[in-house]
Amino acid sequence: MMQLPRQAIVRILLSVLLILSLYLLSAATENSVRFGRLYLWLLLINGVVLVALLGLIVNNLWRLVRSVRARETGSRLTLRLMALFVVLAVVPGLVVYGFSMQFLQRGVDSWFDVRVENALDDALALSQASLDQRMRDMQQRLQDAARDLADVTEEMAPITLGDLRARTGASELALLGENGRIIAASSVDTADILPHRPEESILLQLRQGRPYVGLDPIENAGLHVRALVPAPGPGGPGSNRVLQGLFQVSPRIDNLAAEVETAFSEYRELAYLRGPLKDSFSLTLSLVLLLSLLFAVWSAFYLARRLVAPVSRLAEGTRAMAAGEYGTQLAPGGNDELGYLVRSFNDMSRRVADVRDAARHSQELVESQRAYLETVLGRLSSGVLALAPDGSLRTYNQAASAILSVPLSEGIGRPLSALVSRYPDFGPFVDLVAGYRQSPEPEWRAELSLDTSEGRRALICSGATLPGEGERGGEVIVFDDVTTLIQAQRDAAWGEVARRLAHEIRNPLTPIQLSAERLQHKVGTRLGGDEAALLQRSTETIIHQVEAMKEMVQAFSEYARPPALRPQAVDLNALVREVVELYQGEPEQPAFRLDLDEDLPWLQADPGRLRQLLNNLLRNALEAGEAGHCRVVVATRQGSGRYADMIELDVQDNGPGFAESMLNQLFEPYVSTKPRGSGLGLAIVKKIVEEHNGMIGARNVDGGARISVRLPRVMPGDARQGNEQ
Repeated sequence: MMQLPRQAIVRILLSVLLILSLYLLSAATENSVRFGRLYLWLLLINGVVLVALLGLIVNNLWRLVRSVRARETGSRLTLRLMALFVVLAVVPGLVVYGFSMQFLQRGVDSWFDVRVENALDDALALSQASLDQRMRDMQQRLQDAARDLADVTEEMAPITLGDLRARTGASELALLGENGRIIAASSVDTADILPHRPEESILLQLRQGRPYVGLDPIENAGLHVRALVPAPGPGGPGSNRVLQGLFQVSPRIDNLAAEVETAFSEYRELAYLRGPLKDSFSLTLSLVLLLSLLFAVWSAFYLARRLVAPVSRLAEGTRAMAAGEYGTQLAPGGNDELGYLVRSFNDMSRRVADVRDAARHSQELVESQRAYLETVLGRLSSGVLALAPDGSLRTYNQAASAILSVPLSEGIGRPLSALVSRYPDFGPFVDLVAGYRQSPEPEWRAELSLDTSEGRRALICSGATLPGEGERGGEVIVFDDVTTLIQAQRDAAWGEVARRLAHEIRNPLTPIQLSAERLQHKVGTRLGGDEAALLQRSTETIIHQVEAMKEMVQAFSEYARPPALRPQAVDLNALVREVVELYQGEPEQPAFRLDLDEDLPWLQADPGRLRQLLNNLLRNALEAGEAGHCRVVVATRQGSGRYADMIELDVQDNGPGFAESMLNQLFEPYVSTKPRGSGLGLAIVKKIVEEHNGMIGARNVDGGARISVRLPRVMPGDARQGNEQ
């Protein structure tokens, strides 16, 4: 069985009390006696209802004010509806109340108009005059009958009375003697034996000579006109006989007279209670209006909340949706239009939540695929670029940025050409890509020699058109740095050449030198003059050239010799100062500027090989500079970024720089532009760097050439030593 909520029970009880109170008020106003009897009950019931309504209204008003201050959802709309309901209830009620009070005052006053009162008096007087005339007629008929009894003896009286009763129309005639003694009587009612005797006061009036006529109620016979007149007997005028006649009044006249009498009495009573009656009506009307208005105001709170509740739930649901809480479900709102809105909102929220979940799942899948792709691309040693259809950079991997020596993160969403202004060395690569983008071929492959900030690099590039809606979906470009591979192939070839040259040339040099010395020793003592001098110059030339060739063979031998490193902790700054100090006494007085990082950590390396590396670099720089104006800058620093675990060394001169055609073969053996150079200095430097797992690069800068060397702080396999350092 469904249980009613507490508020509904309270509302029903108050409604019953209000209806009971209004009924009692209506019933009490109909009768002043009833009003007085129900006064206490009316006061009690109306007081209870009034206090209960005021308490409920104050409670609801306080809750509404508190919710408005707290800016709760729907509180302002509830306040507006409340104000509207109160205005709609109070204004018409007050208008009706005003007109009702005016009508009541004028209506009550009209009831007691003087003309109405005079009319009632005239009607009463008219009825009395009519009745008096009728009674006088009856009295006259009775007097005529009394004269006919003047000669009738007491014995003949009963017979005569019967005739007289029939002639006069009386219902009863009675002849009374002295002291009210009944002489004879005649009545219409034969069952009535004794006549109805008059009262003694009436008889006394007759003895005084005054006849009597009046209306007297007769027991069990209704109202009658009683008339008594003296009736002289045979003895003359001194007889004391009295003739009494009873004339029955018509029941209709009797009723009319009674109603007129009653109405007149009530009118008099109302006229007397005119002021209190107006006050009671005004009080009743005011009380009814007050209770009705309070009940309407209290009901307005309930109706406003009931109407606003679905709107508030919709507002809260919308706010939750705006905050991202998709899938919010509201309580059902009934079968009306608001209920339809609630159901529609729940359907929309459920669908949005489903779409959100599907989008989230798709996004997670895309993110997973993207992370997988980034992981794969990040582990690739090849550089990968993806371009949008408009040529802007969409994505790349770290290998691409490292190979090109360009921070590609600055070019995301922009064309590659936007980076050329800041990184001019990037231009050839951009031109290569732009050229092939104009080609209708879906795939292409090309080789490129790119001069980067870390040296010239040989790249093998390939590109392909990505599928997409429309004509082109963009391009993907993959390139590899094959500089090391090419250089390794060249180094291997040159190492084999150097080893063979050293082996093949070293063997005959010593016999040639010994033969030249023996020839000079055996033959020179036998010759004289010019011949001896010629022999001396020739043998010395042979010996000197053989020595030069031995040096060359030794250089080739060192180049081809496998590394035998003895790594140890090396202070690179101290080693640089030591080597530079050896060149301070040169006749051309080169100018050295040391830009050394004082916080440079030590590195694990072979100090002898590093010393040879520094000697070769400084000698190469001094040979490139102009005599007397040679300036060499040697700088050391801690690496940064992806070279954070390496130490960088730069040697820069103010010479003419490297020939553009030599940059690709700069570190190959026997490649030199110097007239007296063997072409093995930089090749040996590169070999020492590679022995230490480092990197080397060369490029032309403003005012000279710069060779950059990066050496790891700890060589592979020497981690323990590095940690100890």
